[in-house]
Amino acid sequence: MKTPTQSKIDSALEALTNIFVGFSINFTANILIFPIFGWEISISQNLLLGGCYTMISYIRSYALRRAFDGRSVYQAIKSKLGDSA
Repeated sequence: MKTPTQSKIDSALEALTNIFVGFSINFTANILIFPIFGWEISISQNLLLGGCYTMISYIRSYALRRAFDGRSVYQAIKSKLGDSA
């Protein structure tokens, strides 16, 4: 029996939820950690920096989810090498 896979919409929603949580953690961590290193950035700079990392993270998360959804790493490698694996 084939395991159901996520739709593209479900993959995108999962990635967005993951990104929102990650952005919140990143934003808070920057406020707490940067001053320890003597780095002072404004809230707007922190938001911009977080936005850049958010876009990178969203693309990475969505692409990996789509690549591996419904397939194990072994199955993916086996399909690339043929049935000899």
